[in-house]
Amino acid sequence: MANDLKLKGNWNELKGKLKSKYGELTDDDLTYAEGQEDQLLGRLQQKTGQSIDELKQFLFSEDENAK
Repeated sequence: MANDLKLKGNWNELKGKLKSKYGELTDDDLTYAEGQEDQLLGRLQQKTGQSIDELKQFLFSEDENAK
């Protein structure tokens, strides 16, 4: 299900919003490579304690707000 997460275009903006919301995240935690969405979400889940669904909802809503 995580593969429907499309982060390419505005990932830098989303990274900033994630860092603002979850101050404990580091640049290493937010390293993203295309096709590696599951690994990214796993790191974010482990670091923030949020569920993958909660993280995806945040990313989707922030992505939509950026358009």
